[in-house]
Amino acid sequence: MARGNPGRLHLGFDEDAARGFHRAAEIREMRYVLLGLLLLVLAFAGWLAFAPTPIDPIAWTPAANPGLTGPFLPNEKLKGATLARVTPGKGPEDIAQGPDGLIYTGLEDGSIVRLKADGSTPPEKIASTGGRPFGLKFADDGSLIVADGRRGLLSIGVDGTVRVLAVKAGGVPIAFADDLDIAADGTIYFSDASRRGPDNFGLDAWEGKGTGRLLAYDPASGETKVLLDDLRFANGVALAPDESFVLVNETFAYRVTRYWLSGPKAGTHDIFLDALPAFPDNISSDGTGVFWIAMVSPRNDTLDGLAERPLLRKMVFNFFGLFGMPETSGAYGWVIAADAKGQVIANLQDPSGRLHDITSVKRFGDTLVLGSLAMDAIATLPAP
Repeated sequence: MARGNPGRLHLGFDEDAARGFHRAAEIREMRYVLLGLLLLVLAFAGWLAFAPTPIDPIAWTPAANPGLTGPFLPNEKLKGATLARVTPGKGPEDIAQGPDGLIYTGLEDGSIVRLKADGSTPPEKIASTGGRPFGLKFADDGSLIVADGRRGLLSIGVDGTVRVLAVKAGGVPIAFADDLDIAADGTIYFSDASRRGPDNFGLDAWEGKGTGRLLAYDPASGETKVLLDDLRFANGVALAPDESFVLVNETFAYRVTRYWLSGPKAGTHDIFLDALPAFPDNISSDGTGVFWIAMVSPRNDTLDGLAERPLLRKMVFNFFGLFGMPETSGAYGWVIAADAKGQVIANLQDPSGRLHDITSVKRFGDTLVLGSLAMDAIATLPAP
């Protein structure tokens, strides 16, 4: 007769039950951990969505990005440009040719310097605005008119004396004077890029709203009028050769807007050039009906993808506010030209990034001169 071992059988039952009990406890504990993590993620997402921010994003639809196609095909036409250093300064954002034939530019420390375009002479400081000079152009009386991002519209006399011309328009402070052009009658057309000023203008891009303005300063009366408002970062300004219209670049909308000054359309505006594949910065007229446009950097498809999703854009903004903006790469040099009808007729690029962050391009005779917000040099090359 077989004999059992009740004690052994009872012990085995306890081991199996214990293992089952511990396994069930582990599963419950894992569920609690996962539930806790899920609640944390949801709470974090809620904070990203509803935390106070300095922006109130809206949905907008960017024009389709043509990329490097059609008139924007990739090339290396800027690679042979000659560099003329402005060191120890940096950031020659715009350039102007003086009556003496020298190139004048403003630097990030407020200095106005002049030098030969070929770099054969060291830069000579002739004045300081005490702010951040951006757009430059000489008036007929020899004074240098400056759009200063921190001080407004300025005039620098031949003796280096700095005089403030305008700090308000329409009762609103000029927060970010950016670029300018001067009409034959002395009227100065200039841009107020963003009401958030030069330190926080990037918030306009995140928000999707336009806070920039196109302004006109009358030297006879000292009055500054608002011609256009709500522009998507009002940047470069250029008059038509016959002064029938003035152009202003809307950097964050990838377009150039035209404001009519004379003729049946006077006082109205329309789009001169749209759906650019990069952020347009300054624009200049060469006097023959050709407009040169600096393309400061190619468009970002990720940002475009967030344009119609304001809540997601706010969440991404708050996320970067906590962990910092990601590093960008792929410096690119790019300028284009358009005719009086808004057709692109020239396309010069430097994919190597030797030239990058190009913010201005002007033609003086047979030479193009390029400025950059980030480089320590101006660049010159034969005009195509």
